[in-house]
Amino acid sequence: MISFDEFLRIAEAPLRTWPGALGVAALGVVFALGVHRVGARILTRIARPYPLMSVVLRYINKPALVLLIILALAFVIFEAPDTLPLIGVLRDLATVALIGALTFLAVRSAGAVGEAIVQAHPLDTENNLHARRMHTQARVLARSVMVVIVIIGIGGALMSFPSVRQIGASLLASAGVAGLVAGIAARPVLGNLISGLQIALSQPIRLDDVVVIQGEWGRVEEITGTYVSIRIWDQRRLIVPLQWFIENPFTNWTRNSSQIIGTVFFYVDYRMPLAPLREELERILEHAPEWDGRVQVLQVTDATERSMQLRVLVSSFDSGLNWDLRCRVREGLIGFVQAAYPQFLPRTRADLSNDREHVEFAPPLDRTGPSMPSGKVASTANTAADPVASRGERSGPDPAAHSAASTAPGASTRNGQRR
Repeated sequence: MISFDEFLRIAEAPLRTWPGALGVAALGVVFALGVHRVGARILTRIARPYPLMSVVLRYINKPALVLLIILALAFVIFEAPDTLPLIGVLRDLATVALIGALTFLAVRSAGAVGEAIVQAHPLDTENNLHARRMHTQARVLARSVMVVIVIIGIGGALMSFPSVRQIGASLLASAGVAGLVAGIAARPVLGNLISGLQIALSQPIRLDDVVVIQGEWGRVEEITGTYVSIRIWDQRRLIVPLQWFIENPFTNWTRNSSQIIGTVFFYVDYRMPLAPLREELERILEHAPEWDGRVQVLQVTDATERSMQLRVLVSSFDSGLNWDLRCRVREGLIGFVQAAYPQFLPRTRADLSNDREHVEFAPPLDRTGPSMPSGKVASTANTAADPVASRGERSGPDPAAHSAASTAPGASTRNGQRR
């Protein structure tokens, strides 16, 4: 009966020469391929009822194959005798390749977990706030973990060489200076990495958020490990470093909800009645699919020397719909005024007179009454701010109008009286 030592001696015999070692390596690669194919079929059948597990298996399929092949080759290389030419160099390369394969598998595994979370929370839902939060956390954290894994893998590969370990030992003697230089050199990288973790946890922005950055309106299209890509409405891309979002203020229209209120401003003549405009606004919104039924307001917000400013507030489910709704309301109200009240569109007035004409404006009102002592005047200032004194009527002030204005419930008075 053959002993175990004799079996090992017979098994190691082909490895003493390069042709025999190559033959054993080829057999090892074939064995690795067979193990991968059988294992992949078994795991795929097990994961078929679980879509998320299927995503993970799809991501790690190729890294697992590469790792099995490198393991088979590394086994042959490390089992070969030391007398084989160039075996030391091949062992170093096999160590680096094995660390690289493990890093590749770990990176793909982190990406697979992030992609599985993303697919479990689709964005094509009516209220996708939670989905966008999960997308942001999964993508940013997965990429941060990938960066850390790659750094560890590169460090492990470099430390496998004795010369690099000696250099590292010598650098430890001047760790203070080296740490300062490395910190200054790596500040942008580390700053963006830490900012990425802050964005993933606190989430000032999320994927598909609507933001306004330095006057540019757009949606968050991608969050990488170093920058954020903003898709502007005209299909340009605004690239912003991650650290900028932590250090600078910006506007987020979808921080808590995608619902938004939009404004429409337009100008009409002072004589324009508002009731027909409000009725027309209601009719327009009833037939507008972009309106969510929450806000419908028409108000006079300003009065200039030529016209009055009207502001319309309308609400929609998101900013894109609200933009279309604002355009619809603006076009509808302007068309309504043009068709029904064209005489009340904004006008520029001018009083033209030749040298022969003399316009008699009303004199200032006599503020002294019969009950006032002689020489005393009313406490109301006769200035241009006085709504009565500032009226210049050609035929003089109307006493009846002045009396009605003075006795109106909302008439403006002085000395802290009712307004």
